[in-house]
Amino acid sequence: MRRVVITGAGTINALAHDVDGTYKAFREGRCGIGPLDIRDIDRLSVKIGAQVRGFDETTHFNRRQITLYDRFTQFAMIAARQAMHQSGLETGGALADRAGVVLGTSGGGLTTQDENYRAVYEEGKNRVHPFIVPKLMSNAAASQISMEWNLRGPSFTVSTACASSNHAMGLAFQMIRSGLCDAMLTGGSESMLCFGGIKAWEGLRVMAQDACRPFSANRSGMVQGEGAGVFVFEEREAAMARGAEILAEVIGFAMTSDASDIVLPSQEGAARAIAGALRDAGIALTEVGYINAHGTGTAANDRTECAAVAEVFGSHTNNLMISSTKSMHGHLIGGTGAVELLACIMALRDGVIPPTIGYETPDPECALDVVPNEAREAKVEVALSNAFAFGGLNAVIALRRYSG
Repeated sequence: MRRVVITGAGTINALAHDVDGTYKAFREGRCGIGPLDIRDIDRLSVKIGAQVRGFDETTHFNRRQITLYDRFTQFAMIAARQAMHQSGLETGGALADRAGVVLGTSGGGLTTQDENYRAVYEEGKNRVHPFIVPKLMSNAAASQISMEWNLRGPSFTVSTACASSNHAMGLAFQMIRSGLCDAMLTGGSESMLCFGGIKAWEGLRVMAQDACRPFSANRSGMVQGEGAGVFVFEEREAAMARGAEILAEVIGFAMTSDASDIVLPSQEGAARAIAGALRDAGIALTEVGYINAHGTGTAANDRTECAAVAEVFGSHTNNLMISSTKSMHGHLIGGTGAVELLACIMALRDGVIPPTIGYETPDPECALDVVPNEAREAKVEVALSNAFAFGGLNAVIALRRYSG
């Protein structure tokens, strides 16, 4: 089978508007969570989130594009531009037919929906803009990216709640490895920090009102974030032939379904996904040094994930570093795995393990090395990125430090 490498990365999130800034924030253990700046905040009980601040859409897009791009599409386009610039990939000629885009999102154009439902139901308007549907549809970002770079191969969106980005990137990996495609833009984007989005999540009673503290015994829940991460995945030989810088190699992917509960995670389902990714990569347990955890900051998720990791890795568990960067950039729901993949790339390339910040009190049921509060220097050969979603949908990606 063909080998798949990453040659470009881009992001915009609550920590920074680019990859270098995000890496710097990871190293510093900086928190991007703060008071929400949204309409009708007084009607919400949850008033914190990891918002993208200092963002001016007019500096990135013209008037026509702004009319067509929901905030989640804008984030995806910005991240894709960065990834394509770094990669230097040219998508003209024959490659256009063998290159595509697959993105993950959960809410899609939720901001556009929220604004227009308000206009119709609250303000009594009888008309909305004729482009509302192409602006709010979940495949809008993937479609706009395909048109921007003439990607005429498979282009679609995956929506599997919090596992969306990992599912998308895993499918992109499989399509290139199998020979269906030669290059893919992949990742995820989300922007659900609007009144309707927050109000819906409040109903689940899993949201923190002060901070996100994964694995800490005094955790109080998850904190939503927004943003995007997009990557260029390529067939290795083609990337080498054009002299591209290779950031990391994608070596394995697995996805499972708990088939048990719509919201409660399953240790067995998570463990099967982790073990499946290792098996797909053809590597030994002892080769893994770092895991970017799903780590939402809820007791059910944190404890189930730690138990699943211990079940799979056995005695090697004590040698693993496992951290949740959601403590810094928040939970981007469908886009979260894409931003978290950056943490894995940083660990592999730079030897810097991002911390789990906000960690205060050990939880006996999460007795792993969670890299508390401060980044750590360590050489890592293989990293895993976990994503475990509502609906019992699990997706795990394995990356290797690229050495030729």
